[in-house]
Amino acid sequence: PMEAELCKLMTNAWRYLQFAAVNQFYMIATQSGANFDRILHGCRHHYSRMAGMPGAGFAAGPCLVKDTMQLASFAQNNFVLGHAAMLINEGLPGHLVQLVKQKYPLRKLNAGIIGMAFKAEIDDPRDSLSYKLRKLLQLEAASVKCTDEYVKDPSFFPLETVLSDCDILFVGTPHKRYRGLACPPGKILVDVWNCMTPPQDTTDAVGTNKETRGN
Repeated sequence: PMEAELCKLMTNAWRYLQFAAVNQFYMIATQSGANFDRILHGCRHHYSRMAGMPGAGFAAGPCLVKDTMQLASFAQNNFVLGHAAMLINEGLPGHLVQLVKQKYPLRKLNAGIIGMAFKAEIDDPRDSLSYKLRKLLQLEAASVKCTDEYVKDPSFFPLETVLSDCDILFVGTPHKRYRGLACPPGKILVDVWNCMTPPQDTTDAVGTNKETRGN
């Protein structure tokens, strides 16, 4: 029945909208130089109504954006929130690249992307925003190397190679192996997921904050 189909579409659209709201907050905070992880901790701390607020991160895959756009089509494109959510979520990789370019000479840096699946603990790369990030970095960085625990691709490199050879590291997918993984000294870490441990020799990593990691 129509209600069952709309239930599915609205469930995925609702999740996609929530992720977009948080990602927009993340963009506002980081563009202003504020630490989003501290903001997120403050929003959730001792406030049960905000306990379910998700963290920032890539919202992609074969279902969320597709179902959101299907709902928009069903509503004869009268779903402004859905279209806005798509622009925000799909724009997050570009936002990260622009943040880096404001701080560092990206064209001189070798970039690495850690995690290429569309979500953690799977081998499915469909519609993963890590690939959009890769395309942007191929245009903006000196070189790009990718790695993933589960996705098999002959062009990918072992994690250790990416960690050692790349000057700047982007976390694309928060696989369990990467959670708490120490970023090598001297590297720049761009970790929208707040997944890895930033290098101890710098406080200038983009989008990370080891003091509140895990909150």
